[in-house]
This record gives sequence, C-alpha cells and structure tokens, in this order.
Amino acid sequence: MSYPFPVISADSHITEPPNCYVDHIDPAFRDRAPHMVGDDERGDVFVIPGMGRPIAMGLVAAAGKPAEELTIGGVRFDELHRSGWDPSHRLADQARDGVSAEVIYPTVGMMICNHDDADFKKACFDAYNRWIAGYCSEAPDRLLGCGQTALRTIEEGIADIEAIEAAGLRGVMMPGEPGTLTPDGGGADYDDPAWDPFWEAAVDLGLPLSFHILTSRSSAFNGKPRGSRLNGFLGIIRGIQDIMGTLVFGGVFERHPGLRIVCVEADAGWVPHYMYRMDHAYNRHRNWMAPGIELSKLPSEYFAEHIYTTFQDDWTAFRQADHMNWRRLMWANDFPHSDSTWPWSQEMLAEQAAGLTDEQRQAILSGNVAELYGIDTGALPVAA
Repeated sequence: MSYPFPVISADSHITEPPNCYVDHIDPAFRDRAPHMVGDDERGDVFVIPGMGRPIAMGLVAAAGKPAEELTIGGVRFDELHRSGWDPSHRLADQARDGVSAEVIYPTVGMMICNHDDADFKKACFDAYNRWIAGYCSEAPDRLLGCGQTALRTIEEGIADIEAIEAAGLRGVMMPGEPGTLTPDGGGADYDDPAWDPFWEAAVDLGLPLSFHILTSRSSAFNGKPRGSRLNGFLGIIRGIQDIMGTLVFGGVFERHPGLRIVCVEADAGWVPHYMYRMDHAYNRHRNWMAPGIELSKLPSEYFAEHIYTTFQDDWTAFRQADHMNWRRLMWANDFPHSDSTWPWSQEMLAEQAAGLTDEQRQAILSGNVAELYGIDTGALPVAA
C-alpha cells in the first residue's frame, strides 16, 4: 500500500543500549546507574537499582516475531533489532515498514518513571536526554525524540523542558505521577493549580507533553493482578485513562486553553464511550467536583480539543473516527516492541483504514502528528 503523503508513526521506541545510562549519568550516580547483566537462564536484563524486578529484553524489541515465539526471558541484547540503539540502521527499518518518520520514546525509561528515588530518577532522565539527543541527531527530520523529566519540583520541571527543547528534542514524556507526590499518595497531583506555571511554560514553548502507558504505578504491572496475568496486561490502559480524567475534571484545560496532551499507546477505540461517560458523570454528579473548579464546557469537549491519542492496530479507532475528533487521532507502529505492527503496518492499514475518507486517512496517518510536532512533511520521503 502506498499513499501520496509520508506515513508517520506517533509512537515508536528505542532500546537503551548497555552504556546509555552508565556513560551519560552524573558521576555521583554512576556506581548505581541502570545497567545490563546477563545469565544463561534470564538472558540479558536491565537492572535498575532500587527496583525489584529487572527488565528482560525478550519483549522490548520483538517486533516482527510471531506470537508463538514471544518470550520474556532468555534473549540476548545482540539478538535485538540493531536500529533500536544504532540510528544508522533505523531508516532502513522505517523503509521496510513504509514509515517516513517516527516520534520516539524510551523503553527502560518508562519503568524508571516509577522509581521511588526522585534524585536517582532525575539523574537517569538527564542521562537519557543526552543519549537520545545524539541518537536523533543522525536524522533529525525523521527521528523525533521525546525527552524525560523527573519533576522533582515545578521550577526544575520548567528548566527540564526548556533544556529538552533546546537540545532539539520534540516532546516530553511525563511521569505518571509528578515528583512532588509523597510516597503515601499525598502532595500536588497534576490537577493542582500549583502546576499551572509548568503547563504554561509548555504552552509557551510549543512542546507537546505525553503520558505513556507503564509510567504510573497503577499501570506498570505492580503487584498481583486480579485474575490471570493477562488481565493485568489490560490495566495499562486504565491507568492512563485516570490521568486524562484528572486533567479534565481538575480544570487544567479550562485554565490552559493552549495546552496539548498526548495519550500514548493506550489505543483509542474507547474514546467515544469515555467522553460520554465523562459527560454523564458531570451532568449528574457535578457536586463531586473539587471546590473552586468550574468548567465552561462539557468534559467531552475538553477531551476532544486538547487530548491526542495514539494507537496501533485498534480497528475500533478507525471505525469510530466520526464519533470523536479524528484531528486528534494519530497512528503509530510501536517499533520495536512486541505490540508493534512492524513490518506489516502497510497491510494492516490497507485493511483497517479502508473505510476512512481521504482527508481522514491523511490526517490520522500523517497530518495530525505533523501539525502537533511541527514536522516538515516536505522534507520526508514518500513510500513508493
């Protein structure tokens, strides 16, 4: 399948190499920087000191493997897609999938968002930002990196996103819980007006802020899931829905009409029902709103205007495009993770996006992400 426009993935990833943190972290943290170890049983795993479970390499770069070959452990780093850490190979993998550019997120860095030590988290994210800026500099029109911030304080968070923008990165992946939260869940969550200067700084910079699955404690496979382990896998979507509801019902978009948030890798077919449910809750139970919060629009209107959602092979998103703001829908291939549609993206899109109008198809596969991140589509190749 070919299109008369460049197809852009709104959510792809790197695979942090063994030296990503060790070589780039503040020397004060080097002796406990995240690092890779291996053994015959587990294969290679990323160890994050202070977190109980290491990250096995089996699923983080399993794009293209059939389901029966997917395994968590027993995989070596040198068996993974090289383009996950070597940008000189990345464009070839883009071409194989019919993709012209990618918005790129971390892998290990998603789990570090859930670390309890804010100082350690800050050091890791600064190291990652240095590494990913170098990776993306190999092809800045086609590799569009998102930096990370630990948000230890509001003032530092503003400085972080200014530094991320100055480094040439194109967005910011936010931790699911802000750093000012205390271990018992207290403190200023994202709907607290104390965060208003941070939101305004992002608006002034024109820098999109993203909330990715697995970056909050409620959606990172923590604890024992109810029912089967596979049921726990579904919880990654519920966690990010909670964040979106917090921003809407907390009046964040009411106070910051220029703010744009990206809800990443949580699919999108649920959006029409979620918007209905938000309106129902507001219309019937608005007395539960926090004191002082006033909304001048329905919750669904804030969602439709301010929240972008990315999805891979969620056919319900394509089918329900007319029931949500399709100008906020952005397709992604999730390369090189196990959920990726690579290298079959074009076959999948030919089938699932067939019912869209030409205008919708161009917007969802290219135009919406290009507008959000300021991508010059004229500088991108178009698949033959």
